[in-house]
Amino acid sequence: MNLSATLILAFGMSMDAFAVSIGKGAALHKPRWREALRTGLIFGVIEAITPLIGWGIGSLASKYVMQWDHWIAFALLAFLGGRMILEGCRSGENDAPIERHGFWLLVITAIATSLDAMAVGVGLAFLQVNILHTALLIGLATFMMTTLGIMLGRYIGPLLGKRAEILGGVVLIGIGISIVINH
Repeated sequence: MNLSATLILAFGMSMDAFAVSIGKGAALHKPRWREALRTGLIFGVIEAITPLIGWGIGSLASKYVMQWDHWIAFALLAFLGGRMILEGCRSGENDAPIERHGFWLLVITAIATSLDAMAVGVGLAFLQVNILHTALLIGLATFMMTTLGIMLGRYIGPLLGKRAEILGGVVLIGIGISIVINH
């Protein structure tokens, strides 16, 4: 796989994390670059690790992973999306604005959006590619796109208010449904 194909793959793998990060940024109260970089780092590292795990699983267990990865991703994304929708529908008069998302919430969200990268890693095990180089580019692209998404959400959030969190939840569920349909 040449560099341009690897870059296209890397940015393609980062698009779901980008969409989710816009919702995450919109739910925060004026996120700063530090929070955007933190979120980008969490998503980027996890997105870089999952194709390595997929590569390691390779052809031995590929049929088992490929049979269930879309359902696992859907369940995680539907749960997180439903949670965001419920939070967005709650009366927020007494709620303090969210300054930072919890570490474990970000990790679970990142895992949910990166299961497709694990499946790609399984597929890459059958090709002559440098998996470390490919995984690093996927992680870097996801880091950049997630960081950008958080900061973009900063401007979308005030326009939409609590509806931004509802929209983010709908996007998560939509990504989960898309994964199931496209699988």
